[in-house]
Amino acid sequence: MTAAPVPPADLAARRVGLMLPAALAGVVAGTAAQLQQVALWQPGAYAALLAAALVGLVLAWRASAGPRARVPMALCALAAALAAFAGVGLRAGALQAQALAPAIEGRDVVLTGLVSRMPQRGDMGWRFRFDVEAAQIDGQPVAVPPRVQLAWYGSASTADETDAARPLAADLRAGDRWQFTARLKAPHGNLNPHGFDYELWLWEQGVRATGYVRAGPRDAPPRRLAEGAAFPIERARQSVRDRILAGGAGQGDEGRRFAGIVAALVTGDQAVIERADWDIFRATGVAHLMSISGLHITMFAWLAAALVGGLWRRSARWGLPARLDPCLLLPAPHAALIGGVLLAGAYALFSGWGVPAQRTVLMLATVSLLKLAGVRWPWWLTWLLACAVVLLADPWALLQAGFWLSFVAVGVLFATDSGAASALQTGARGHFGRLLREQWVVTLALTPLSLILFGQASVVGLLANLLAIPWVTLVVTPLAMLGMAWAPLWQAAAWALQPLAALLQWLASWPGASVSLASAPLPLGVAAVGGALLLALRWPWALRVAGLPLVLPLLLWQPARPVPGQFELLAADVGQGNAVLVRTATHTLVYDAGPRYSLESDAGHRVLVPLLRALGERVDTLVLSHRDSDHTGGAGAVLAMQRSAALLSSIEEGHELQGARTAMRCQAGQAWDWDGVRFELLHPAAADYGAPRKSNAMSCVLRVQGGGRAALLVGDIEAEQERALVAVHGNALRANVLLVPHHGSRTSSTPDFVAAVRPDWALIQSGYRNRFGHPVPEVLARYTARGVRVADSPRCGAMRWNSAQPDALRCERAHAARYWHHRLP
Repeated sequence: MTAAPVPPADLAARRVGLMLPAALAGVVAGTAAQLQQVALWQPGAYAALLAAALVGLVLAWRASAGPRARVPMALCALAAALAAFAGVGLRAGALQAQALAPAIEGRDVVLTGLVSRMPQRGDMGWRFRFDVEAAQIDGQPVAVPPRVQLAWYGSASTADETDAARPLAADLRAGDRWQFTARLKAPHGNLNPHGFDYELWLWEQGVRATGYVRAGPRDAPPRRLAEGAAFPIERARQSVRDRILAGGAGQGDEGRRFAGIVAALVTGDQAVIERADWDIFRATGVAHLMSISGLHITMFAWLAAALVGGLWRRSARWGLPARLDPCLLLPAPHAALIGGVLLAGAYALFSGWGVPAQRTVLMLATVSLLKLAGVRWPWWLTWLLACAVVLLADPWALLQAGFWLSFVAVGVLFATDSGAASALQTGARGHFGRLLREQWVVTLALTPLSLILFGQASVVGLLANLLAIPWVTLVVTPLAMLGMAWAPLWQAAAWALQPLAALLQWLASWPGASVSLASAPLPLGVAAVGGALLLALRWPWALRVAGLPLVLPLLLWQPARPVPGQFELLAADVGQGNAVLVRTATHTLVYDAGPRYSLESDAGHRVLVPLLRALGERVDTLVLSHRDSDHTGGAGAVLAMQRSAALLSSIEEGHELQGARTAMRCQAGQAWDWDGVRFELLHPAAADYGAPRKSNAMSCVLRVQGGGRAALLVGDIEAEQERALVAVHGNALRANVLLVPHHGSRTSSTPDFVAAVRPDWALIQSGYRNRFGHPVPEVLARYTARGVRVADSPRCGAMRWNSAQPDALRCERAHAARYWHHRLP
């Protein structure tokens, strides 16, 4: 007796069920592999991969009808990976083709176009996204990227060679059409170990050039050509944000502070939240609540679905004819699902359509479509489908911390079935128990991930989130959103934030409120996340404790340090400024702290603090060579993080940093030994403090010697100080590595000084296309003529040199190169 034939529909469903998980896994793997490319291939190579992928999918489909399942699954996964790899490569190639031509950099370009995003105003002027319609140089049309990021400064001193004041647009609004003169350059950011990849962020936004508006006395005045009807959503966002901020402006500093948080919750503009508040939110683990995150979008979708479903069920009371009855046309649960996703999508659009919002809407839409289709998949397949859909829409999201936090949190909640046990419980006690368990599970699982991604995790995060999540989601955010209908509710939302802010500030002040660990290798991090998942699962404790050995290596790992007698230099990429880490076997010195970029941003917060945290450093001494802001701008942040660090500097007694830490004078003759490494100050002399001098002339000159090698860090000394050093020390100035004086200015690096130092390496810390023209060609020629190898931060990024390997210099731009990074010739 033969078996009954399988219906074709059932056979097709079986084959799809066999191949789909493999295909989804292949999409994720192929995307991840493409993002590791250092350089893009030619389009033909990606097209060939696509063709091969198509053939592989056809073969896998045919093989899936056979008895062996592993062959078609493996073939399908490989074909999907090739297709994803090729698809992302072709998209990247199209984006790279929009790059700014090098010949246009630094030239005056007349741009005509639209302000396409809500502008942000800071202490130095405007920053805004500009979609270019036309560009001209000397009256001739030129090709520039279609989307650029521009700044409009209120003072020329931040951007070019003059200090003349220039007009600033009082009212720059999204959707307006403008024409102005600008100077553009390729997207270029600071590149440091474990640091934020600004160039990747711009790439993901589709921005292929940055620049600034020129509105000086010799420039053609900017013209608003039309108040546009374009980008109505962005225009509405800006109107709402400005109304909220205007309402808080009359309430003093506290009013402005809380109005900024309310504006961020409504419009997604995180820049209006003060940096001090962000520090508190991160320390207490609630930063995800204070911006438009997946939690807000999901909550909004749930409320919208409940509202639409309730109205739909009450449609019988509307007295409509039967043929128009909504419930007969579409069941209420389906209407609620569709309405919730659509309204959540509208909210995400209004909040700026940021990457977290995009991810959440795509996830909600994917899950909702499966429910509408009546498909019941295991949770892991639904989760994997949502991941693949998000990556198909935005492949580069895979490199964003938010992607991993979102999907790991959702996956852990599914895997632990955190809501199952309490689903039958009712009343406040049941809901609180469910919230407590969910928050405990998410905190346990995400703590190792937070340590990997950010180098720190909140110890008080569980308690803070238990209190903040219900308050922000059920009280503050609804009041903030309803304020668009009745403005006084914005003030009510601000009042509701005040007790929460006080509580969070108190929690953040606890000793050990947050912990920081050195950044561990990726395999240890993956193992630790897996171990935390084991601990969170609803398994017997005898099995769950097996997760502890997986977590402990992450907690105990320490990065390698120089052996006794040797030392290491790490010249951070901070732009136009100096910041160098000197590490011995057990000690760390920081020489200068980089520039201040604005009142709310400096190299300390943006570069040095994350770098020191990732390296697990405890700084013993901070040396500030002199008072100039490109050397002291980040010192406040470093001193706040490193509370036991001594301060050694030539800054005057009345300097503002003296209030943070009393500085000891640096002067020639001071010396100490750490781990067999000699540190010696060569300048300034004690007598130099009694005479009026330029700040550059008071730069602390530090010589470090160990393992038969030496480094010379000289700040911004100029020709006079160089002559004095040569006269006193002569050939004793010899060093393997020289931090080039004054960033390569023509006022320094005199021939006699270069001859006395005779460096093997000359390191220049300067900003890409900086307004001073550093380093000047004649200085570069002076070093290269003597056979000195020159490295600068625009080409190299962060530069690392070790006295045990004196001929090698590690450049971060070479070590971490990816195709979206800017490359200089």
